[in-house]
This record gives sequence, structure tokens and C-alpha cells, in this order.
Amino acid sequence: MIETARMILKPLTYEQLLKYIQCDHSLEAELQLNNTARTLSPELKEAFEQSILPNVADHTKNYLYYTLWTGILKSEKIMIGDLCIVGEPNAVGEIEIGYGTYDEFQNKGLMTEMVQGIIEWTKTQTMVKSIIASTEKTNTASFKVLEKNSFIKIGETDTLFHWKLEINK
Repeated sequence: MIETARMILKPLTYEQLLKYIQCDHSLEAELQLNNTARTLSPELKEAFEQSILPNVADHTKNYLYYTLWTGILKSEKIMIGDLCIVGEPNAVGEIEIGYGTYDEFQNKGLMTEMVQGIIEWTKTQTMVKSIIASTEKTNTASFKVLEKNSFIKIGETDTLFHWKLEINK
């Protein structure tokens, strides 16, 4: 777990991930949290099926680099959004992150704080040298999260901006 000023970032176990995708509040009950109005987007559902669940189930891998880290707002005991690392560090020590805030918690600086929490955690991981991320060009809130955390834009496609943060240890 990672603790920030307002949140706890909790990496979910395989069993907790199964409860998460049910969206029936069984995960909230297990974690003793208040219910939240979250849904599973088609993109996240596909990520669960194709990557997250198979990788977390593989005990030869460090699940912290594959699971969903859920953000829990301490004051309200409620899940506010999620962050995922897309695999273990590559040959040059790079990891990729993706994230999303539940609608009712957007524009409160919570995801900026979650990303900062993951950055601080990566500083304790000897293999991690940098973090990369991609954002839709139209998703201003998403790339502001990265800008506020000192990510530098390193490229773009027709629809995406690509970002990178070097980790100083």
C-alpha cells in the first residue's frame, strides 16, 4: 500500500480483481468501504481479460506491476479511481502507467495525487528508471495530471500525446 495526504493506494489481489469487475460492491464490502458508482468501461474490461488477470495470476511475475491500484479517499472511505502499471520494467527500466478517475471525483486533484504516490513508490524500486504514459490529445484533464507531476511530452501521434518522467534516485 501507498499512503498520500488524502488517499491510500491499494494494489488489488487476484481475488479482489475478480470482485472489482463484478461491480456488485463485493469489493467495497471486503475492504470495508462505502459504495461508489463505478462502471467498467469496454477498454478496462478488455485490459482485465487480455492482460491484468492473466498476469496477476502468473506467480512468476511481480503482481504489483500488473494489477490495478485503487485509490481510496481516506476521509470518505470510498474508491475514487484506479491506476495500473502496464508490466514490469523493460530493459531500459521503463514502466508505463494508465489511470482513470470515477466521474464524481474528477477535477479535485485526486489523480494527480495518485500519480505522485506511484512516482514516490517507483523511487524505491531499483529497476525503475522512468515512467511513460500516453493521453488522448482531447483529454486535457489527463495530460494535466502528468504535467503537474513533471512529465515531459516526448512525442505524439494523430490522436495521442506521449509523456515521460525520469526517476531520480
